[in-house]
Amino acid sequence: MFIIGLTGGIASGKSAVAEMLEEKGAFLVDADKLAREAVEPGRPAWQALVDWLGESILRPDQTIDRIKLAKLVFNDRQMLERLNRIIHPWVGSRFIAISEEIEKKDPEAVLVYDIPLLIEAGMQEVVNHVLLVHVPREVQIARLQLRDGLTRAEAEQRLKAQIPLDEKIKHADTVIDNSGSLVETARQVDQFWRTTVDREINM
Repeated sequence: MFIIGLTGGIASGKSAVAEMLEEKGAFLVDADKLAREAVEPGRPAWQALVDWLGESILRPDQTIDRIKLAKLVFNDRQMLERLNRIIHPWVGSRFIAISEEIEKKDPEAVLVYDIPLLIEAGMQEVVNHVLLVHVPREVQIARLQLRDGLTRAEAEQRLKAQIPLDEKIKHADTVIDNSGSLVETARQVDQFWRTTVDREINM
């Protein structure tokens, strides 16, 4: 099994690249999706968050208000680290279980770990190839403001919680420049698949 560690930064367009890889036949394991599952009502991580931050972070249907939670933790590094300690163990165990299930069904599978904080978490060693989706910082800020309705100051605060994309480049095996059109991004993904993935799975 060939494991790609897909990473980037907030509002870098990583999800679009993930979809392109799925279309080529890769199996996708999405860390953000697993993190959302971890805090579903009744799960241990959900209870831990409510015990820590109180019921004010809940919506009327008892789900976590992710926007309110983000505003609380992204402004405080210690709170963000505590949040990660609550959620990451469950996400990690699910990664392992899903990977083992896929490998059992198809030992030659291409598996994509979609993990925004892959490098921050030091997980480069658990994948075969680090694929970074990169955009210039100003593009990242503008897209984040537009997507989440944030002020520039709020967008910059969110970025401080992650290693800058320019710094992540040195940890990447392949870099996808997503600052242009989706057509251009798709061309780069095609090239990556032909020159790297096909070679690995056909060795």
